[in-house]
Amino acid sequence: MTGFTVMLLLVVATAGLLRWRRPAWYWLTFGVTLAVLRVVVRYRSVMDACGLTVPPSRWRLTLARVANRPVPDSRPPRILRVRPTRTGLALRLGLRPGQDAFDVAASCDRLRHSFGMYGVTSRELRSGVVELRMTGYDVLKRVQMPAKLERTPTRVPVALREDGAVHYRDYRTVPHALTLGATKSGKSVYQRNLVAELAAQPVALVGIDCKQGVELYPLARRFSALADNADDAAELLDGLVSRMESIYQLIRAEQRITADVPDAEIAADIWDLPEHLRPVPTVLLVDEVAELALFTTKEEEKRRDRVITALARLAQLGRAAGIYLEICGQRFGSELGKGITMLRAQLTGRTAHRVNDEPSANMAFGDIAPDAVLAAIQISPDTPGVAVAGDSTGGWSRIRTPHTSLRKAVDACNRHAELTPELPELAAFRPDLPLPAFVPEPTAEAAPVVA
Repeated sequence: MTGFTVMLLLVVATAGLLRWRRPAWYWLTFGVTLAVLRVVVRYRSVMDACGLTVPPSRWRLTLARVANRPVPDSRPPRILRVRPTRTGLALRLGLRPGQDAFDVAASCDRLRHSFGMYGVTSRELRSGVVELRMTGYDVLKRVQMPAKLERTPTRVPVALREDGAVHYRDYRTVPHALTLGATKSGKSVYQRNLVAELAAQPVALVGIDCKQGVELYPLARRFSALADNADDAAELLDGLVSRMESIYQLIRAEQRITADVPDAEIAADIWDLPEHLRPVPTVLLVDEVAELALFTTKEEEKRRDRVITALARLAQLGRAAGIYLEICGQRFGSELGKGITMLRAQLTGRTAHRVNDEPSANMAFGDIAPDAVLAAIQISPDTPGVAVAGDSTGGWSRIRTPHTSLRKAVDACNRHAELTPELPELAAFRPDLPLPAFVPEPTAEAAPVVA
């Protein structure tokens, strides 16, 4: 008995130490089993307390009356599947007649307390089926990306969501995006991580950094074109518009609209072109967009109008030509002048790091997801990298980017410098740099974390 007691104390102490120092390990060893038991044992009573049950149907009441049996209990949603994940549980529920997915979503906070989980979110998979994603610990406190991540030329992982899922930047689905954040909010790390991921893909990177290039020029070996001041940015954008127009001419020449060509083979964008003719996709990163919109003289005002017009044209027409925009800044509102709100309307993806005031959060989410505004202004200064990500559908989630040092991003760009394509329209802005020193592939190591 003494040996059993000592063993039990060791197990409890180990579980407590893991929960304190390594919550991910605790979850995989002890937490997932305890969580499944809590869900199974408490499920019916929790659903009844949260108002997620329905009264028995008439035919069941009639059958009980005929058989002289007790009145049947109210029924909760059916559990279709319980799937443990590396950060929590995925509970798939089949709704009863009369129940609604919004009822489940409204009860997420109560379900979190009742099941003893760190967080609970819900999403409707299809009519009558809802999935609850439960997290067993704060996955954003110490970001640990999964070992296996899906990557394509236009879809790269950039952050971890609060429900434990990976947040991807998918340019085919969300062509253009706006990223806002105050100083020291983690906006630069988010952009740095995005560039490091895109560096390994067959895409062209074009940058505008009006802070004299301090953010993007260290990564210059992977950029096909860079501008470090507003005057060069205007010329670069004109060249990019010319490239877009030439790509449309190529698509027109290859549409082949004849009676014997299947509908699926009629080209409407670069992804419908044969691979040997397809232009390389281009991602334009603009750091601190407000510097392009500010002016003090008449000449600067003319340049500003030229820049904003070019950006608006690229945002409206660039998707089919494979040109995608990443606009970053601290503020992005109507005070920057005419054309700004028209440009913002074309930026489907929205990401807001910590902001200094509510109007800044409204600039990102006020027109697409009002509920996300409150979440954005509640981000603490002690959690750099935490952001709220949303899109035009109104959905949003809290995310956090893994810490990517500038040295790591530079090494990634140097390692993949040979993938940098030549863009004839932007040849004048190609960084002229010596050949990089050899940078070996990184060895297997623990995933990057944010302390």
